[in-house]
Amino acid sequence: MAATVGKLCGAGLLKTNHGVIRHQISSFTTTHGWTKGRKAFYAAIGVLTGGTGALLFALDHSVKASELELHPPKNPWNHKGIFSSLDHASIRRGYEVYKQVCAACHSMRFIAYRNLIGVSHTEAEAKAEAEEVQVQDGPDDTGNMFMRPGKLSDYFPNPYPNEEAARAANNGAYPPDLSYITSARHGGEDYVFALLTGYCEPPAGVVLREGQYYNPYFPGGAISMAQALYNEVLEYSDGTPATASQLAKDVCTFLKWAAEPEHDQRKQMALKAILMFSLLAAVTYYIKRHKWSVLKSRKLAFKPSSSK
Repeated sequence: MAATVGKLCGAGLLKTNHGVIRHQISSFTTTHGWTKGRKAFYAAIGVLTGGTGALLFALDHSVKASELELHPPKNPWNHKGIFSSLDHASIRRGYEVYKQVCAACHSMRFIAYRNLIGVSHTEAEAKAEAEEVQVQDGPDDTGNMFMRPGKLSDYFPNPYPNEEAARAANNGAYPPDLSYITSARHGGEDYVFALLTGYCEPPAGVVLREGQYYNPYFPGGAISMAQALYNEVLEYSDGTPATASQLAKDVCTFLKWAAEPEHDQRKQMALKAILMFSLLAAVTYYIKRHKWSVLKSRKLAFKPSSSK
C-alpha cells in the first residue's frame, strides 16, 4: 500500500509539464531575441548616422573655399601688451597713408576731424586738415546748397556719392568702410596687414577674372582691390622711410585706433582699477585680521558645574 501511494505521489510530483516549459522557453527566446535585434538596429542607425556626418564633414572641408585662405601671422604690435598704448606717431603716419592712398576708394564715415585732436594732431593741425576738403552745406537764405571748407565737426568725406557709384567704379565690388575694419575682420590688424602685403602671383590652376588679383589671405584668393602699397609710394612728413611694410604697419595702427579710440583710456582705467583694488584688498585684509584677532585668540574654558 505504501509503495503504491509513493509511486502515485512521486509520479504526480515529478511529472514534467512540457507545455508550460516549452511556452516559457519560447517566450524568453522571443523577448531576448527582440532585445538583441533592437540593440543591433540602434547600433546600425548610430553607425550610419555617424558615418554620414563624418562624410559630410569631410566633403565640406574638401570643397571649402577657405582652404585656399591663409591665416594671418601674429605680429608684435606695440599696443599688444596688457598695459601698452598705441604708437601715436604711427597713428599720424597711418593717417597720411589713408589720406593719400586709401581715401581714394574707402570711406571712414564714423571718424570726424575733431577725433584727431590730442591723438595725432593738434587742434590747429586738425582744423587745417578739415579745411582742405569741401563739404556740401545748406540750404542758404535763397534755398540753394553750397560748398564750404570743412570744419572740425565734419566727418571724413566719402569718395563716392552712393554705393552704386562705388560699385560702378570698382568693377562691381563695393569698397568697405574702414572705420571699424580691424574689429569687423577676424584677425584684426594682423589680417589687414597680411592682406595689404600678401599680394602674389596666383598658383597653377587658379584662374582669375578680369579685374581680380590674387591674395592668399583673402577668402577664396580672388580680390578686386589691386595692391595699393609699394615702396616709396608716398613721403612721410617726419622723414620715416616709406617701405611697403612700414606703410602697412602705420595704416593698420591708425585703423586700430579708429576702431577703438578708447584703447589707451581703457588700459589706463584698468591699471588704476588694479592699483585701487589692491590697496582696498590690503586694507580689507588688515581690518579682517584686526576684527577677528579677538575671536581667534580667545581661550574657552569649560568648568564642571558644582553638584548640589
